[in-house]
Amino acid sequence: MKKQDSNAKVKIIPLGGMEQIGMNITAFECEDSIIIVDCGLAFPTDDMLGIDLVIPDVSYLKQNIDKVKGFVITHGHEDHIGALPYILRDINVPVYGTKLTIALIENKLKEHNLLKNTKRKVIKHGQSVNLGCFRIEFIKTNHSIADASALAIFSPAGVILHTGDFKIDYTPVFGEPADLERFAELGKKGVLA
Repeated sequence: MKKQDSNAKVKIIPLGGMEQIGMNITAFECEDSIIIVDCGLAFPTDDMLGIDLVIPDVSYLKQNIDKVKGFVITHGHEDHIGALPYILRDINVPVYGTKLTIALIENKLKEHNLLKNTKRKVIKHGQSVNLGCFRIEFIKTNHSIADASALAIFSPAGVILHTGDFKIDYTPVFGEPADLERFAELGKKGVLA
């Protein structure tokens, strides 16, 4: 990843999940790189007769496929991973997540015959992955599912903090509490968004 540049621009493009429940998917674009955070589906509303699932419109990603570096997943709920088997058919890039999240994704990929064709990478909390001009750090959070993460997305324009879904729980039933110290460190250094 390049050093921070005051002239650099980053686009945050919500492809789903805004003003609705479900279908969480956001693209982050800077220079020649696009990363996608989450890839969820939504369940149909009562007026959507005959519809089983609602998946996001990813035509922008298809048009810019050469820039797309990977999917980075915050946790394993359907509204964050459910559309992956449908989207990966057209946008076959690596998928990054924590151990439980990747295991849940692998189960979906197996069901859709995509396991052999999809690169997956398990990332531990505290570790980072470099994707194009981005560096993404996985930060431990708590949620109603284990192995949830927030993401510190380091870009040439600055740091973007994507919390994913979370709750503050000092005594979680499973695993460690959220890494609030890391959030504080990032805050002191300065966060762009």
